[in-house]
Amino acid sequence: MTTYAARRTPVHLGPAAWSVLLPGQPAPEVLTGDLGADFVLVGGGFAGLSAARRLQQLNPGARIVVLEATRIAEGASGRNSGFMIDLPHDLTSDDYAGAGDDRSVIAMNRQAIAFARGAVEEYDIDRNYFDPAGKVNGAASAATDALNRSYAEHLASLGEASERLDAKAMQELTGSRHYVSGLYTPGTVMLQPAGYVRGLAAGLRRAGVAVYENTPVTALARSGGSWTVTTPNGRVQAGRVILTNNGHLESFGFAKNRLMHVFLFASMSVEMDAATCARLGGAPRWGITPSDPMGTTMRRIDSGQGGNRIITRTCATFEPGMEPREATLRRAARVHRQKFAERFPQIADLPMEHSWAGHLCLSQNSVSVMKPLDEGLWAACVCNGLGTARSTLTGMAAAELASGQTSNLTKHFLQEPAPKKLPPKHFSTIGANIFLRYKEHKATAE
Repeated sequence: MTTYAARRTPVHLGPAAWSVLLPGQPAPEVLTGDLGADFVLVGGGFAGLSAARRLQQLNPGARIVVLEATRIAEGASGRNSGFMIDLPHDLTSDDYAGAGDDRSVIAMNRQAIAFARGAVEEYDIDRNYFDPAGKVNGAASAATDALNRSYAEHLASLGEASERLDAKAMQELTGSRHYVSGLYTPGTVMLQPAGYVRGLAAGLRRAGVAVYENTPVTALARSGGSWTVTTPNGRVQAGRVILTNNGHLESFGFAKNRLMHVFLFASMSVEMDAATCARLGGAPRWGITPSDPMGTTMRRIDSGQGGNRIITRTCATFEPGMEPREATLRRAARVHRQKFAERFPQIADLPMEHSWAGHLCLSQNSVSVMKPLDEGLWAACVCNGLGTARSTLTGMAAAELASGQTSNLTKHFLQEPAPKKLPPKHFSTIGANIFLRYKEHKATAE
């Protein structure tokens, strides 16, 4: 018998604000007792639910079970910024331009967006939760304006469209005089991520997929050709298992000391009344990513996505134990207030209602882990901070492998090397956090 025991389960800090904005969910269905399945997905976020949908497409009538450690959309899928980006978005570069085959990456990202759009249509998910509005790279200085120009040239070399926005156009869009320029690209989908993921889970349930919440997996054991997936209150016997739990792949003993666990922090304002919206000005719905990847992401949403609010995301910390700290969240919330006031002095006194931490998993060489791990066991993990698109893709690819299929996705991920080994934990933790603070300081205006 082969056994993999979980050393830890997810720990979240602060509310999953995107989920809080939505109407309450029915009581969770928790696994109690034992059952059998053809496929088990460990993790109910973008990867797990996308894998479940792809498995249904390839295996009509199969018994598919999704096991989620918390509530749907209250993990990382309800804690991100909601950008499903089609273009190269390398967070380790100066201007997002990738170092590999960008045309291939763009094609795959658009495949993820098409797959998500199909789910929206098939499951009748609210179209406000999947808005193909595009996004803007915002520049707050001459140096980052130059990064925008460099990125625009790179996109033009790929035959991709972009539009430069001057300071006046940026103010008309956002209500802020902070930005000296912007670079608009049309292909990004602006998600209400919790709304999309909740809708995906609801659609899968209606289609016959069993989705259990508050059901963390504590162990996997293979005997013969079957896996026993153990949870606190029940077990699932299945022939095929896919780990769709991003950084918690390492919790089961895989990719040891090869994954970088980073937490990003965000704050969301209270809902703005009509007078506040009038003082702010600008459009009611937009998304700004910083021209410097270590800068500040801003989003404005409207009533269709959960109220007239502004989301500020910046600050990062490296936590190999996968647990963010209260002191770090408090510091980040103070920085968010400062960044908000710099951009919107006309409404600088607007309170923040929610602050939270979201878990990213990266590899030093920017590869994912989508491959077989053992007989009948696969991984769809390590999103490299691009969870909405990359996790969708790894989930689709792992479902295809588990179904005996090959595709452009399976070939792409199987050709990737393993994540690079990290330095000893003490050195990597200190070094990574010093580096992150330096990059934040360097991107101060952004």
